[in-house]
Amino acid sequence: MHEPDASTRELMAENESLRARMAYLLEQAERNHEIMCRHQAFDLQIVGAGSFPELVGTIFRTLPVISELDIVTLSLVDEDADIYTVMHKLGVDFEQFPHLMFCEQAVELGFDLASGRRVRPLLGAYAPAQHCAMFPHPPAGLQSVALVPLMRNTRLIGSLNLGSVDPNRFTPNLGTDFVEHMGSIIAICLENVISNEMLKYIGLTDSLTGVYNRRYMDRRLLEEIARARRQGYRLSCMYIDIDHFKRVNDTVGHQGGDEVLREVSARIKAELRMSDALGRFGGEEFVVLLIDADLEAATMVAQRIRASVAAQPVDLSTGERVGVTVSIGVAGLSDFDREHAIEGVAQELVATADSALYQAKAGGRNKVVTIA
Repeated sequence: MHEPDASTRELMAENESLRARMAYLLEQAERNHEIMCRHQAFDLQIVGAGSFPELVGTIFRTLPVISELDIVTLSLVDEDADIYTVMHKLGVDFEQFPHLMFCEQAVELGFDLASGRRVRPLLGAYAPAQHCAMFPHPPAGLQSVALVPLMRNTRLIGSLNLGSVDPNRFTPNLGTDFVEHMGSIIAICLENVISNEMLKYIGLTDSLTGVYNRRYMDRRLLEEIARARRQGYRLSCMYIDIDHFKRVNDTVGHQGGDEVLREVSARIKAELRMSDALGRFGGEEFVVLLIDADLEAATMVAQRIRASVAAQPVDLSTGERVGVTVSIGVAGLSDFDREHAIEGVAQELVATADSALYQAKAGGRNKVVTIA
């Protein structure tokens, strides 16, 4: 056999190089297609998220995997802590989301907001002093980061913060179309979910006092009884009524009566833990659920509430002062029988506390009565 001449060898080498290049391009195309499919699935996941914890949980759980990142954090602008407060009241456990942060002002996120130009992502090397607020718990060896603005109608609502141990993953000259698209999808989903959660909260709270309404308390009671049965902890209920409230309205008018309701609810709330639930059942009646509290502990809390309300008159906006007292009935969950329907057990618990309240009022008011 003849040895191939130089031109043939050169042609063979060129063909081999082209085949290798084609194989690489096919591999890259397949990889890019796979990445695109994963991100499309991610987009569908977050668009379908029905709650705030579901949305942020999906972002923190899924995005690092599909984008091959070492850390993902989220900073939200929350000027008056409205988002945090509402989510907390709706039962969001923020300890489950250590990479979720809130800031009071949009300028804290570090983007150029003063120029009036389009707000662009910030890509570059990780600088601990500069990026500590975005990455309070950075992974070891973090090298490059991308801070992606979350914009809604020219308003900065937060920042999606991406980090990698690869120093070349995010560089200032890198194209940002992909991360901007991701940021826009996440911004839309966040705004929608937060708005829906706010509406849900409004539907579950009393507009006058800001505490929960009866609809919420009825639902929460069923949840807590089911949880108490599963976990074996105690659950107590208070039924609270403002004494002679009609007389208050007759004396200072309905506006003054509204101020009394707001102040009394605030004094009740001040004696409760974050895990407890306070709701207005209508008129001048309030119900409290004390989580993981037996009758003895609940009675002590009830006495503190009674004393707090009676200790100081309520100062009205008119300059008048109104002395107010409350009567409280206390009952504890005693029926842990799983065969009994939770709805019936809930009704019995509230009815027992109501009966104790009736005894407190019959006994002279400004009293706490406990029924074991």
